[in-house]
Amino acid sequence: MTEVTSRVQADNPYGAEMIVSGTPVVGGLAYGPIIRPGARPEFDGIDDATVVEDLREAEMQRFAAAAGAVADRLAERASHSTGVAAEVLTATAGLARDRGWASAAEKSIKQGVPAPLAAIAATEQFVEMFTKLGGLMAERVTDLKDVRDRVVAEMLGLPEPGIPNPEVPSILLADDLAPADTAGLDPERVIGLGMRLGGPSSHTAIIARQLAIPCVVAASDLDEIPAGGLGYVDGDAGTVGLSPDGAVIAEAVTRARETAARISAWRGPGRTSDGHPVAILANVADGVSARSGAQAPVEGVGLFRTELAFLDRASEPALDEQVALYREVIDAFPGQKVVIRTLDAGSDKPLKFVNHAEEPNPAMGVRGNRIVQTYPAIRNNQLDALAEAARGDGRAVPWVMAPMIATVDEAREFAAQVRDRGLIPGVMVEVPSAAILAEAILGEVDFVSIGTNDLTQYTMAADRMSPDLAALTDPWQPAVLALIQRVGDAGVKLGKPVGVCGEAAADPLLACVLIGLGVTSLSAAPAAAAAVGLRVGGVSVEQCRAAAVAAVATVDPASARAAARSVLDV
Repeated sequence: MTEVTSRVQADNPYGAEMIVSGTPVVGGLAYGPIIRPGARPEFDGIDDATVVEDLREAEMQRFAAAAGAVADRLAERASHSTGVAAEVLTATAGLARDRGWASAAEKSIKQGVPAPLAAIAATEQFVEMFTKLGGLMAERVTDLKDVRDRVVAEMLGLPEPGIPNPEVPSILLADDLAPADTAGLDPERVIGLGMRLGGPSSHTAIIARQLAIPCVVAASDLDEIPAGGLGYVDGDAGTVGLSPDGAVIAEAVTRARETAARISAWRGPGRTSDGHPVAILANVADGVSARSGAQAPVEGVGLFRTELAFLDRASEPALDEQVALYREVIDAFPGQKVVIRTLDAGSDKPLKFVNHAEEPNPAMGVRGNRIVQTYPAIRNNQLDALAEAARGDGRAVPWVMAPMIATVDEAREFAAQVRDRGLIPGVMVEVPSAAILAEAILGEVDFVSIGTNDLTQYTMAADRMSPDLAALTDPWQPAVLALIQRVGDAGVKLGKPVGVCGEAAADPLLACVLIGLGVTSLSAAPAAAAAVGLRVGGVSVEQCRAAAVAAVATVDPASARAAARSVLDV
């Protein structure tokens, strides 16, 4: 059998029969039987006989019951999940309850179309609309098709579609995973992930980091590796292999377990080998994820996503409800740094209680802080609730930042609102203009935090959820690193903190480069903290700076990774 490579030429350290290369997103080495997702429901054999008028009401109830059952199951799974997994499951449950989709299906049923076919037709209508909108809205296509499959399977009495539940720890290879499937992964059963599609900030990559599952994405030739054999995922090298040499892979897995044991033993604080401090922080979404994250070796919260309190709500959360939620997170980290992002809604995260205008390009539209142009009370109420939540003995003053800031005036206006409430003001750097104007913006606020997912997307003019553009949305893109360097230099010059709270902060090798670019804190899924902290503790700040210079000087992500390794792996 011939060796297959994609994107970059792979070496063959484990003596594999076949190797496919992609983009590494979660480090580690996993070895086991290869499995693939089961088939989705077949639509060809569905009874298409016209429903007589007397039975159409019952048919609508059949659809509603199936959609409700799917939504309830997804919501129940969300209630037992934390962080991004909870957000994904909640959002997918919201799609199953979406009135627009349900109305389109019910309209067809009233015309005599059987409920399963009506659900399929309604989905096709919305898929076409979302695809035309493009940007982040196009991401919902995968979510909606997944909801369709679950609802149709429910109506037909078929097992709920999704990934298999292997009896032994296994390697899961797929084109891509529906967000709800990714959020439900059991890391004891699925120990490695290889995706043909997807990018470093795809749902699969983000949740794999949260679960600490070695993961490779954008492996374009992954179909060449069949299910049934033994294979591996090397999340550091970005390779997926079939039938490696048994003795060689066993030795490599032993070394990987030893490394994993050292990672598990790391307790912080974050600092380089020569004592340069680097705060290792957690991304959280609610009180449950905050309390769970506090068990990890982190020094506080670098990103509290407050959207979960607002999404899938028919009305704006009351002040006391918001206060209770924010206080849960603040109290989970007593006396420690807690960075809170104000509501990042709009685009792919619409609010049910506001009238979002239809936009031709939602990713570039009214989202994040821009919502105050039309609904200023939402942000004002949130800031009031944050100020109230911070009151009390022993509570550290929260750091509060706004998303999607593009101008100095926006930063100045937000900072004034935050300071009026006795809180510490900052902004997200996600838009290239904010990176270019970093020194002027830092002159208005007390800190900035770089959201590398969106900064990469906007810098490269590439939808971060587009599988065809995964190579462009890699945070190792030298153009993105150059913008981060500009922000880091501004922070050093003004003596103000510069954090990173995008998925780049979960990459141990890239974390070292970020430190060399002037970043002072790294915030990611709590599960990533120890691996990042251990890696950072093994190098000096001068090595980090040298690796940063080398990486920025390259012209593509693979070269940037290689340049950083040549400096740091000595």
